[in-house]
Amino acid sequence: MIKRAVLIVLDSVGIGELPDANEYGDEGSNTIKNIYKNKHNFSLPNLEKLGLLNIEGLEDLKKSDNFIGSVGKCNEKSKGKDTTTGHWEISGISLQNPFPTYPNGFPASFIKEFENKVGRKTIGNYPASGTEIIQVLGQKHVESGDLIVYTSADSVFQIAAHEEVVPLNELYQICKTAREMLQGEHGVGRVIARPFLGSENNFIRTKNRKDFSLVPPKDTMLDFIKNNNKEVFAIGKIEDIFVNRGITKSNHTTNNEDGISATINALNENFEGLIFTNLVDFDMIYGHRNDLKGYAEALEYFDLKLPEIMASLKDDDVLIITADHGCDPTTESTDHSREYIPLIIYGKSIKQNINFGTLDTFSCIGKTILHMLNINNQIEGYSILNDII
Repeated sequence: MIKRAVLIVLDSVGIGELPDANEYGDEGSNTIKNIYKNKHNFSLPNLEKLGLLNIEGLEDLKKSDNFIGSVGKCNEKSKGKDTTTGHWEISGISLQNPFPTYPNGFPASFIKEFENKVGRKTIGNYPASGTEIIQVLGQKHVESGDLIVYTSADSVFQIAAHEEVVPLNELYQICKTAREMLQGEHGVGRVIARPFLGSENNFIRTKNRKDFSLVPPKDTMLDFIKNNNKEVFAIGKIEDIFVNRGITKSNHTTNNEDGISATINALNENFEGLIFTNLVDFDMIYGHRNDLKGYAEALEYFDLKLPEIMASLKDDDVLIITADHGCDPTTESTDHSREYIPLIIYGKSIKQNINFGTLDTFSCIGKTILHMLNINNQIEGYSILNDII
């Protein structure tokens, strides 16, 4: 009997372009494979032992005849390639229409109304790299107190502010106001607080980022688990992505190292349900900056810690490792890439050396977890439980 699922999302660690990647400008993207091919002497021995390189499309790298996990990959049924879309689909919600994006900035009428409501003017309002825009507009912001507003190729409304100019509590309240305004036609996936510190030519973002997502339109895997009187322990930005819905306990870690430690600590607790972890550094620090070396080293660090995670599993625990989209650091783009996501499953009760190929939706993950926990649900998608038990 399975009592607990441990779901770790390696944020942006995609595994090959989806069939419609050309519609998103993401031809040739394959986050994992391209890191292997472009980073000298790169390997992930523990993930490979679980079967990573046996997933369809990676066999030519270093296919293993025997591996100790069950593996495959998932197609994204939803439109889009952002964090919220990916996590929601994993948990059972497929979006028919993508969240709106703003390649030319947000409408002037909206910006004016926003300024009136928060009592501050804005500067920026165009797609930009978060690390670059604070260097360009940071000093002007410090001198004027005007908020730096920007977006990206994703469906986001981002607000950057110096912590000594706009206190964190005020910035978070401003973001809540923006979230209340950005509904319906302008219902972006996330409003993001992007605080920074430093001085001119040396502004640095802090770890006090906070995401304000849309409320999921219906119950997700998390709600089903909570409503069945089991625990849902959210680690990292999971509580932001799901607006605290379906969550019984949380630890809002801000980097991979802390997220991994928090996951191990949670494993050492005794409860039934779900541990749901997002490890954000792959995406936030390395993918969006096309930092191949940093991305590779972050993967190596996770792989190094993986035996400790596995050793912490109880006999009735199941470990699931996946992603939410891609962000290939070897391409010219610094945006997310529309890719398949890997799926690696391991546990004492899980069959070894099983390759279940390609699943038609990320929601198969949520469906399988709920079946593992013997919870009735209405999530669409195929449960692979009988294939791996």
